Amino acid sequence: MRIGIDARKLHDFGIGTYIRNLLHQLARIDQATEYVLLCRERDTDVAAQLGPNFRAVVESAPAYSLSEQIRVPISLRRERIDLFHAPHYVLPPLVHCRSIVTIHDCIHVMFPQYLPGRLAYAYARATLWTATRRADRILTVSEASKSDILRCFNVPAAKVVVTYNAIDPPFLIEPAHEEFARARERYQLVDPFVLYVGNIKPHKNLERLIDAFDRVRQHGFENLTLVIIGDQISRYQGLRRAVHRHKLHKHVRFLGFVSPGTLAVLYRLASVFVFPSLYEGFGLPPLEAMASGTPVLSSNVSSLPEVLGDAALLVDPYSPEAIADGLLKLLTDDTLRSTLTARGLAKAREYSWEESVRRVHDIYVDVMQEDRGGPFPD
Repeated sequence: MRIGIDARKLHDFGIGTYIRNLLHQLARIDQATEYVLLCRERDTDVAAQLGPNFRAVVESAPAYSLSEQIRVPISLRRERIDLFHAPHYVLPPLVHCRSIVTIHDCIHVMFPQYLPGRLAYAYARATLWTATRRADRILTVSEASKSDILRCFNVPAAKVVVTYNAIDPPFLIEPAHEEFARARERYQLVDPFVLYVGNIKPHKNLERLIDAFDRVRQHGFENLTLVIIGDQISRYQGLRRAVHRHKLHKHVRFLGFVSPGTLAVLYRLASVFVFPSLYEGFGLPPLEAMASGTPVLSSNVSSLPEVLGDAALLVDPYSPEAIADGLLKLLTDDTLRSTLTARGLAKAREYSWEESVRRVHDIYVDVMQEDRGGPFPD
């Protein structure tokens, strides 16, 4: 069996974490199958590091482009791929072999206002529709996302399989003592701070978070800092305007991208981790914070109650007042902090990349053993 995996988004937030752990665990559990990775030229050495049964093929077609609709199927046919795994929602209709697609969420369909325009929405919806129809199996990362897929695309429920995400190993290891002092000095983190980690996109709800943070400071926390870690901050000027509207330019820090090692330290230094997102397919950052022993405040919508359970304080993300009240509770109630820290450490241990990828591997085998007509007729 020769399996092709699209690894072009290896370094992305979210999907990149999924791909890296998928490949790492496949290399651990399967040394017999030949894996062909479609990747960027800079990542061709990844296959060699994984093992002799992994091989890299350079694919330069941009993600979410018309060219990938042609070039990816050509690469798969040239490499004689038996099964193709698209770890995000793009599955070109010309793919000739068996296929599995991972759809992490349905945000582009459920929140079209966050896309650049109608053309982007049309492309996303058509691509998702094609993927759900063409794939032999659809993987997703939570029961909430599965429900969204079934509601939006009307596919058989048995075709959609939930395989949870898990935590990267670096966040499970306590950093060296000197790393904490180095991070405090580098980022000038003298005062207590609240931490957010994730993409900087409208559905992450950061403007309401800034409003809530201002309310918290007015309740006796004048020295508190809000640290925001994420990429593409310059694209969302509304965040800067919110900071200046509340005169918080000295108290809200935008750090941009940081390395996983540094992030592991910052999780542990934070007084509270806050994640007010309006929609998530899974939500890795809150789990990473829990694994670091930091109490978590999260929104109570989409997949987050399912993933976090009672190990986080859940609030209404549409209410800055509720976010502020939650932060105040976690900053002042030591008993609540201790309870959530203990629950969070236990909850983080419930998720395993090894277990999830073993299930993915089983699905690879099942799909290849099925009759070509497939068990899920439209």
